[in-house]
Amino acid sequence: MKEGRVLVADDHAEVLESLREMLAPLFEAVVTVADERSLHEVAERLKPELAVVDLSLPVSDEVNVARRLKSQHPQLKVIMLSVHDEPAVVKAVLETGAVGFVLKRSAATDLIPAVQEALQGRTYVSPGARDHSR
Repeated sequence: MKEGRVLVADDHAEVLESLREMLAPLFEAVVTVADERSLHEVAERLKPELAVVDLSLPVSDEVNVARRLKSQHPQLKVIMLSVHDEPAVVKAVLETGAVGFVLKRSAATDLIPAVQEALQGRTYVSPGARDHSR
């Protein structure tokens, strides 16, 4: 049975649609937005359990989008998507309180495990980012 709500933010329509299709079987509602302003407005109204957010969402200065989400919605579980696999980026994202870091290039295989881990209260980092940091 589907439960809960997820908010997905990315400025590329094709990425949003792909993420929505992946998450739809898991949640009763998957809401997508294409900018940071909409992300914060919808998060306030929807009160989702989870947000999946592009690290490079326009208007943001990168990790601050996650920090702002966590400060305004402390119970919100945030998974950040990124093309960057540098250890410093992963570390900075996780320090914001985000519970997941998924590389965009491996979202097709990593997003669902990241969501499952997040909903269980655990942290997930894409294997490609973990491997790179060694």
